[in-house]
Amino acid sequence: MSAAASPALAAFIAEASARSRRQPEPADCVLALAPLMLELIAEAGTFLEPQHFRSSEAGYSRNLVFDAPDASLSLYSIVWLPGQWTPVHDHGSWGVVGVVEGLLEERSWVRLSPDRGADVDIDLARGGTILLPRGAVTSFVPNPDHIHVTGVPADRGRAVSLHLYGRTMSDFNIYDVGARTRRRIRVAHNES
Repeated sequence: MSAAASPALAAFIAEASARSRRQPEPADCVLALAPLMLELIAEAGTFLEPQHFRSSEAGYSRNLVFDAPDASLSLYSIVWLPGQWTPVHDHGSWGVVGVVEGLLEERSWVRLSPDRGADVDIDLARGGTILLPRGAVTSFVPNPDHIHVTGVPADRGRAVSLHLYGRTMSDFNIYDVGARTRRRIRVAHNES
């Protein structure tokens, strides 16, 4: 679906693009965009189509809703079936997330190692847990790294969330906590 196919989505994309250009600092950017995401998730029924709810028993599904031609923004609907989780990861970008359906869980990790640029000898400690019910909005920035695991425990129902990123989100860093390493991986998504 193109952003023009839905007035709510088209308005969101236009305003998110304008606000993100005006706010070069990631923390200011997500502050400006979080209220927009709150409005967007209230309108999700007007633009999300069946393909945006695709899921897979193999793992959580990233369904592309919008990708800016200049790679400055991307929006995905992510479908989490019971028991599906991301690996421990960071995005290398700012992001704003809104929950459309269900209860999404985020478990944070804190990097204790002083060299944030290193891919080895990384010490992580478990942080807090955030429960994000339908209608909730959260955000993150890349500095400091927002390292976390997101998903749905096996005893909960499906969750669907919208994720807006400050770039085309085709790769991110995953962490091996035991090996104390991180590596960049490519991530796939379903096209609209």
